[in-house]
Amino acid sequence: MIRLCRSAAAFGGLALSLWLTPAIADMAGVPPVAEARAPAPAVPKAVVTKLFSGTTTALGQPLALPQGPVEVTVLSYEIPPGATLPVHKHPHPRYAYVLAGQLEVSTGDGVKTFEYGPGQFIVEMLDEWHYGRTLGNETVKLLVIDQAAPGASNTILK
Repeated sequence: MIRLCRSAAAFGGLALSLWLTPAIADMAGVPPVAEARAPAPAVPKAVVTKLFSGTTTALGQPLALPQGPVEVTVLSYEIPPGATLPVHKHPHPRYAYVLAGQLEVSTGDGVKTFEYGPGQFIVEMLDEWHYGRTLGNETVKLLVIDQAAPGASNTILK
């Protein structure tokens, strides 16, 4: 039989505790003392890691939000070893996250060159001619995000 400890303070202020069965305690109208409970299991928490924060493109151009309606397009790129992308430019913001491989991006005139590897975030240059090529023997894998007017292309080939 389960027994609960009930305080007798309601009976003339006596500093004494009575051990009552649940049935007798309920009939007497004495509230139960809180029972000890095992702690609740820990709830898993999400882990958020900031991968990038910036206000300029790779060339130092200030970032600005597009005006008017915007379509966000998410692309997956796989650029095999030895491949070179054609010279091109982006009239609207383009962002890329390097999942694998080593990528070299150069301005169209070859004056500036940037290298990116796994875990790095790229804010591509706006409206500037450039090209990319793989470095090494691993396929470059990119997650690319464009922000452009609905239906507009964000890559212009030279």
